[in-house]
Amino acid sequence: MAIRRRDFLKSAGLAAATLGLPRLARGTETASIYDIERFGNARILHITDTHAQLNPVYFREPSVNIGVGEMAGRPPHLVGQAFLERFGIRPDSADAYAFTCLDFEKSAGRFGKLGGFAYLKTLVDRLRSDVGEKRSLLVDGGDLWQGTGLANVMEGRDMVEVANLLGIEAMTGHWEFTYGEQMLRDNLERFKGEFLAQNVFLTEEAAFNDAPAFDKATGRVFKPSMIRDLGGHRVAIVGQAFPYVPIAHPKRFTPDWTFGIREEELQKHVDSLRKADKADAVILLSHNGMDVDLKLASRVTGIDVILGGHTHDAVPQPIAVKNAGGTTLVTNAGSNGKFLAVLDLAIDKGKVSDIHYHLLPVYSELLKPDAAMAELIGRLRAAHVSDWSEKIATPDRLLYRRGNFTGTVDELICTALRSELDAEIALSPGFRWGVTALPGQPLTMEDLLAETAITYPETYVQEMTGAQIKDVLEDICDNLFNADPYYQQGGDMVRTGGLSYTCTPDAAIGARISELKLSNGKALNAGHRYKVAGWASVNGQQGAPVWEVVGKHLRSGRTMPERLGSGVTLKGVEGNPGIAEQG
Repeated sequence: MAIRRRDFLKSAGLAAATLGLPRLARGTETASIYDIERFGNARILHITDTHAQLNPVYFREPSVNIGVGEMAGRPPHLVGQAFLERFGIRPDSADAYAFTCLDFEKSAGRFGKLGGFAYLKTLVDRLRSDVGEKRSLLVDGGDLWQGTGLANVMEGRDMVEVANLLGIEAMTGHWEFTYGEQMLRDNLERFKGEFLAQNVFLTEEAAFNDAPAFDKATGRVFKPSMIRDLGGHRVAIVGQAFPYVPIAHPKRFTPDWTFGIREEELQKHVDSLRKADKADAVILLSHNGMDVDLKLASRVTGIDVILGGHTHDAVPQPIAVKNAGGTTLVTNAGSNGKFLAVLDLAIDKGKVSDIHYHLLPVYSELLKPDAAMAELIGRLRAAHVSDWSEKIATPDRLLYRRGNFTGTVDELICTALRSELDAEIALSPGFRWGVTALPGQPLTMEDLLAETAITYPETYVQEMTGAQIKDVLEDICDNLFNADPYYQQGGDMVRTGGLSYTCTPDAAIGARISELKLSNGKALNAGHRYKVAGWASVNGQQGAPVWEVVGKHLRSGRTMPERLGSGVTLKGVEGNPGIAEQG
């Protein structure tokens, strides 16, 4: 079903917020969703978690994103109808499609794919020209270099070229670190912007051995911040890289560096920017995840706005958080290139007096692709298009990943691991990156790589006791549902194949997982040893890359079992607005 341009514009309510500190109020729809009234004297454009998706994509937002403790029922833990009501978005509109999972397949046919760097380039240029020279800044919140086969093969070099053409002037990192220190530094030599990370320091041993660092005195590995003159005012951007890199990924990639939230160091640095450097505005470019940023905002003073990423939450309006110094706004700008955030600052007498914020879906149907960016993307992909364009399967259902417990992409991966590696149980990590494939549309190797392309993709088979399997599930569940955001690391629950269980998110640590059963209905025996297959282990493995294993399974014609489901029963979450009735 096609939709006419005028109908698209009519149906796409602008997801925007206007702030007269500290009060939030929703903006009004304009004649064109990209016509933003000029406001203030400094504009910051923000993208994050694009995961190297150069071309427009389908990406289904989650139907399950449960908040616990103080975060229950609060953004970003709202989905479906609850999300629409909270942010004033009309059902069956283009924005409902962009921001929620509701009626996804039908809406995908009406509104098409989102994102794509050629389209993003057109929009960025338009929004920068609207405010004039030296009044705008484009920043990236990390996870720019990883997420596709091309980025994996080129180790992020392709995305550096794209970032330079797009005009990114500052970025921080997460998956960028998984290419290792040398490749990271090589890429940053080519990057024309600034890589900022106030929270990455040398280990004691590395400092003793005089390892490279931006500031040897403090041990900071990277430049912590930068100050730009925007509209005659000093705007500081502070970088906050993903705090848990050596825990979430193999430590061998960053053996000389320590990470962490570094709250105390951040406060000192913000104070210095305000006092010594006379910054009129301080913006934190964060890859903490939104729950972490909300807590951080309540404890660190002097930050005007946190431009957040990592958890892939597309939140149309900033969340105002009070702290001892005033109010900090917390935002999160989605993923996969679907959104461009526009932060307009009114700066007067050395401080921010007012803010307007818009989170714009990048509808490829409404934007003309930038010719230079399209040419660059075509050139970068040229060497691999033929190898990766082979049709390996045609899915008979929607293939998606994002969601706290389930995603049909990972169910497919688990099915392939069990089948090809002859395992009783399969585990697949709860990554939040990976695009959505519509039923009936051919699936290519390039599509499969968009779900699996990492620098440690090796599969493995090992024996684990039932007790060990439960411990793994409990540990990951605590990471996802710990009431203290500082103990959360981001992703979703590990996906399981051949195993079902009950989860009580609000239960105490170690008591969230129960009623574990094998696919034959038998209870998991704590003392029995089971053959378990998986991939993306932080410990070195020797198996074939996961895309080869899944590709072989798909080519065999054994795509998916007739019945699919996460095998997870939830308890204690009745009425939680982080669960949608319709997925």
